[in-house]
Amino acid sequence: MGKFGYKNVMQVPRLSKIVLNIGLGEAIQNAKALESAEKDLAAISGQHPVITRAKQSIAAFKLRAGMPIGMMVILRGQRMYDFFDKLVSVVLARMRDFQGVSRDSFDGQGNYTLGIKEQIVFPEIDYDKVDKPRGFEIIIVTTANSNEEGRSLLESMGMPFRRS
Repeated sequence: MGKFGYKNVMQVPRLSKIVLNIGLGEAIQNAKALESAEKDLAAISGQHPVITRAKQSIAAFKLRAGMPIGMMVILRGQRMYDFFDKLVSVVLARMRDFQGVSRDSFDGQGNYTLGIKEQIVFPEIDYDKVDKPRGFEIIIVTTANSNEEGRSLLESMGMPFRRS
């Protein structure tokens, strides 16, 4: 409260939700890709993912409106805090050549986006059962009003940012 001059406790930024999103462009040709990605995302998040569908047709990609092209999970409450703790303490430490996460991935309103190249860095994923390494993005949505407030919140929660 003292750092940003808040007069009320409710003005202090906090996490509101965490969104996990996988884009599966290969699902157009390979329907099995959806099943394995759904299984992986459910194991990582502890929740059943929602399939996202194409909003419009794109002939160059052989894509029609309504075709499944990805999936996402929205975490709130205790599951969100458990996932954030696991992300900071276990997953980021297991990444190869890790020097910290980028300080520049904020969107202007204090929300942070982090991309993971392979799902096998999560302890729930069995390496032998993975058919193909898939990347996904983690969006951490906060109630902060600016990037500085969001960065300060995530640093105080233990997010390992790169030294600049």
